[in-house]
Amino acid sequence: MAKMKGIRKRWMLNSISAVLLIVLFAVAAFSAAIASYFYSTMSTGLKSRVTAALPFFSSAMTQSEYLQTANDYVSTFADKDRLELQIINPAGSIDQSTNDLTIPGSYPGTPDVTGAIEQRVLTPWTGTAPDTGERIMSVSMPVVSRNGTLLGVIRMVTSLNRCDLQVAKIVAVALLVGAAIVLLVSFSNLYFVRSIVEPVTAVTETAKRIAAGSYGIQMEKKYDDEVGDLTDAINDMSLKIDQSEKMKSEFISSVSHELRTPLTAINGWAETIMNGEVRDAADVKKGMGIIVSEARRLTNMVEELLEFSRIEDGRFTLSVEPMDIKAELEDAVYTYTEFFRREGITLTHTDCEEEFPPIPGDPERMRQVFCNLLDNAAKHGGSGKRIDTAIRGEEDAVVITIRDYGPGIPEDELPHVKYKFYKGSSKARGSGIGLAVCEEIITRHNGRLDIGNAEGGGCIVTIRLPMSG
Repeated sequence: MAKMKGIRKRWMLNSISAVLLIVLFAVAAFSAAIASYFYSTMSTGLKSRVTAALPFFSSAMTQSEYLQTANDYVSTFADKDRLELQIINPAGSIDQSTNDLTIPGSYPGTPDVTGAIEQRVLTPWTGTAPDTGERIMSVSMPVVSRNGTLLGVIRMVTSLNRCDLQVAKIVAVALLVGAAIVLLVSFSNLYFVRSIVEPVTAVTETAKRIAAGSYGIQMEKKYDDEVGDLTDAINDMSLKIDQSEKMKSEFISSVSHELRTPLTAINGWAETIMNGEVRDAADVKKGMGIIVSEARRLTNMVEELLEFSRIEDGRFTLSVEPMDIKAELEDAVYTYTEFFRREGITLTHTDCEEEFPPIPGDPERMRQVFCNLLDNAAKHGGSGKRIDTAIRGEEDAVVITIRDYGPGIPEDELPHVKYKFYKGSSKARGSGIGLAVCEEIITRHNGRLDIGNAEGGGCIVTIRLPMSG
């Protein structure tokens, strides 16, 4: 397996470390609980056996009576295969034992014997036997006569080997279960992390390819979650970059063509007039008119490009003042009426009787919008030989419409017509940024610019401006 790095490494270290600590804590707590349960159960059992033996010695008043009773009890002790019963005198040495290996007269010297003799209370103890080194558990019970004399100590001892082995087995099983849990979590995390890392790696590779110029490439969406959303975003970005690059290329080609055409006409007529090839005054006037017209077209194109540049770098501003929107529209209509008439296009304007209060805006920018939209209507819909404009009030807004009677806009191109550089299937002259500039101006006036196809044919542009800022 490849060396882990990045997200996979951090995820595995963090998650496995946390799970390992939890499992270790759980195993330790479980082991402690099991050991406590086993040892406390054994201790309770020993205490019960010692306490149950005490009534046999209750009638003993003297040391001899005690020893005789102890001898009888030891000889009849039934659990000598599991427990060792020891009879200890007040001096702390063993008088009798059920274990043949225990030497009479030896001193256990353990805390339970000391406690029973000195404090005269039931005393348990767990530890290592001094003589054998074996782990044992013992309980010592003092035998006291009715007159308060300590007759001796009853002590029961059991080995902890079997109990320790059982506890060790359970702890080992708990450790194996914990290790299995850690392994299961590890594999689960590896699978889960892979389901994240692999798509992210694919996204990274796709992003690198896009950065290298492979615009428009698409990734397969495999997950319907955040990774899927990221895939959708990358795919959308790729398409938009591809579209933007195509539009930019088309824009450069279009602008180059648009610049070359008027420049060719200007240069041609200028050289012709300068060389004296045209001597007739009417032809000279015609040539000069073409030069002026083409120069004006070049100026308008340059102005559009400058406006677009200002929008792109944030230098586009408005000079807001109270504005008579009806007067601005009427001025634009008046300016274009005669010009359109010469082109064979009838421009009509439908006014409303309603008077609108001055609204905040930039008159120069709004005139720019109206002129641009009227010019667009002539270029793209002039074949209809008619353009209608109208203004009306609608709730708290002023609504202005400009409609042509040309072929309209294909439905699949409508969502894109306001994008910069977009020209669609239109063969009309232009840079493709005029509507984008108009959209920016109207948006900055808190208004809305909508473009659609009108009933009966043609294209209709609707501008809605709020009456208050």
